[in-house]
Amino acid sequence: MSVSLYGSGNTVIQVVTATQSTVTSTTSSSFVTTGLSATITPQSTNSKILVLHSAGCYVGSANGQAVVTAYRGSTNIGGVSGFVNVYSSASAVLGNLSFSYLDSPATTSATTYTIYFANQNNSANCQYNSGATGTAIATITLLEISGS
Repeated sequence: MSVSLYGSGNTVIQVVTATQSTVTSTTSSSFVTTGLSATITPQSTNSKILVLHSAGCYVGSANGQAVVTAYRGSTNIGGVSGFVNVYSSASAVLGNLSFSYLDSPATTSATTYTIYFANQNNSANCQYNSGATGTAIATITLLEISGS
């Protein structure tokens, strides 16, 4: 199914989604995989991939800072600071690590996007995909958008 966004180009060609219901914990300032990934095979090298991600997180104590990024293969497309973070200045907090990113992979090969997670302040335990009642459901959705 294709849905035209803006005239003849910029049409959603395909959608791939994946979910995860396990928690990943870290005290490391280095990115670790959450295990949540999805693979898409673009139909054209001109296509863009819209990456949509949503997950809850728990920051265990003051000065903890959970951050999330995405890797395309082995490339961190969110960079060192990632896409979004949740910071706790005073006590433990629950937060949301949702982001969207429009990527240009310039390939027609199968391309895997994987969510990674870190604790940039390397002090408190941070938990990816943790909600108010325990484990939540994290999602990644990839939309291939045709070039114009």
